Amino acid sequence: MRVADILKVKGDTVVTVRSWTPLRSAIDLLAGPPAIGALVVSDDGHGHVSGIVAERDIIRGLHRRGASTLEQTVADVMVRGVPVCSPEDPITKLMATMTRSRHRHLPVLSDGVLCGIVSIGDVVRHRLDEMQLETAVLRDMYVAGR
Repeated sequence: MRVADILKVKGDTVVTVRSWTPLRSAIDLLAGPPAIGALVVSDDGHGHVSGIVAERDIIRGLHRRGASTLEQTVADVMVRGVPVCSPEDPITKLMATMTRSRHRHLPVLSDGVLCGIVSIGDVVRHRLDEMQLETAVLRDMYVAGR
């Protein structure tokens, strides 16, 4: 299975912000509707990923700087150099990247252009669906072999 299989179910909608966006506006986007866990930061408006800002980045900013964080911009709390993946990447590679880098959201790039975002929740949901299918197939094979 590939990242593209997750995007077929999830869709390719990605909410983006620019690094100079006020953090309060980014919080409004995260809170939704729909509520989301991360925003891709793209300053060029053409899908180049400058970074990502997730809920935990905002919490860490609040912990370090206090309430004044809310008066800052996305650039002040965003993570730069975030790992990315491709629609063609196997899900096992995606899981390894998320585990190794400790990122819960990975932008998906196709030919260098943003085409989706995958969260750890998307991966878990996909794996559960796969496991249920595998279990059903094995059960049917067992019953057929009796």
